Amino acid sequence: MKPKHDLSTPSHSRRDFLKKSTLAASGFSVSTLGINHAVHAAGNQEIKIGMIGCGGRCAGAALNAMDADPDTRLVAMADLFADRIDKKRKALMTQKPKQVSVDDDHCFVGLDGYKRVIESSDVVLIACSAKFHPMYLKAAIEAGKHVFVEKPHAIDPAGIKVVQAACDLAKQKNLGILSGLQSRFSPEISEVIERVRDGQIGEVISIEENFIRGPYGNTDRPANWRELEIQYGNHYRFSWLCGDDVTQSLVHNLDRASWVLNETTPVDCHGFGGRSSVQDLLGDVFDHHSVVYRYENGVRLYAFCRTTAGCYNENSSVILGSKGVAYPVRGFITGDKEWKFRGKKESPYVLEHEAFFKSIREGAPLNCGHYMARSTLVAVMGQLSCYSGREVRWDEVSKSDFYFAPKPEECTWDMQPPTVPDDKGIYPVCAMPGVTTNV
Repeated sequence: MKPKHDLSTPSHSRRDFLKKSTLAASGFSVSTLGINHAVHAAGNQEIKIGMIGCGGRCAGAALNAMDADPDTRLVAMADLFADRIDKKRKALMTQKPKQVSVDDDHCFVGLDGYKRVIESSDVVLIACSAKFHPMYLKAAIEAGKHVFVEKPHAIDPAGIKVVQAACDLAKQKNLGILSGLQSRFSPEISEVIERVRDGQIGEVISIEENFIRGPYGNTDRPANWRELEIQYGNHYRFSWLCGDDVTQSLVHNLDRASWVLNETTPVDCHGFGGRSSVQDLLGDVFDHHSVVYRYENGVRLYAFCRTTAGCYNENSSVILGSKGVAYPVRGFITGDKEWKFRGKKESPYVLEHEAFFKSIREGAPLNCGHYMARSTLVAVMGQLSCYSGREVRWDEVSKSDFYFAPKPEECTWDMQPPTVPDDKGIYPVCAMPGVTTNV
């Protein structure tokens, strides 16, 4: 079904898509909506949360936040599509009727909707097209708001610089930033990795990372939609919006590997990938990637992701040591000192929000900036190597200003899409290894 709003004009309010925020009309400002840490230390003041993006992941983050802290209240929602806001608002109200109070005037549609959510909220939840994550994060921190931002935190080196600057600014302003790299809050993963870092499997020799599964997102071309609407509405299928699968999915694995290796960065990497499955799938993204990262101490990290239907699937981290093998996702270690996690299994998605809101109320908000930008750049580095087919060095990708055009702030509802299909609806694959240049 075609969305219910006119895509030719940027929109703000669900009621008429042009109405200004009622917050502005009532005299509220960004400063008056900021959190008073001294009051929150008492643990009984309401915290207003807002969603930028109304897909499954942002709705999931909102539920996690409300589960984690019963005094949170969802007050604002934004998306590029009005029907998605309607659907998620109804679902969330059904699940959390006492914590969801989003009226029509706080349902914001269009590319400027994020600004209205930031104005309306104390804590901003960002989970939408990853291309926009850095820009939205920066805007929220500048406005004095705490932020949860889903992975990937950026899709290119230019975006990573914005993320790092926002994390640095958040520290100066005593604002919290929670990363969607939730493995850091998993009890079993955390304990396995700490044991590895303490030497339980001896010296780490190599690491194998797998995130192999079926296609992500809608794979069929929607009928009766404008081309740009198709791409905005199916962002996982277009590289200029999602950054492709090393950055989009394998970043979880690469973050765990970075954690194991004491947050050191790779010296260089080489990768390869392409599109080998059915060519009439929607979009221009690759369907397989392999990246080999080399570290200064000689460790090699072998990372694989694939999005092909009907194939073997696996989501795993395998750490090979001189005296054993560790499996963080599965929670056990083999070898000279076998061990298995026997603690309580809890959802890291909820645990991370519990820690985040607790830290906000105590006036010492968490800031995940020390790892989130670095791990995301490791993923970006591998993705660019797969696209170009050449070796990419950490020192060059760290300095690079490369970005997937257009820049986030240049995106509109009436621009020419960066890619278009042929007369059969088939898109050219986004990159040609050996030909494409990026870093």
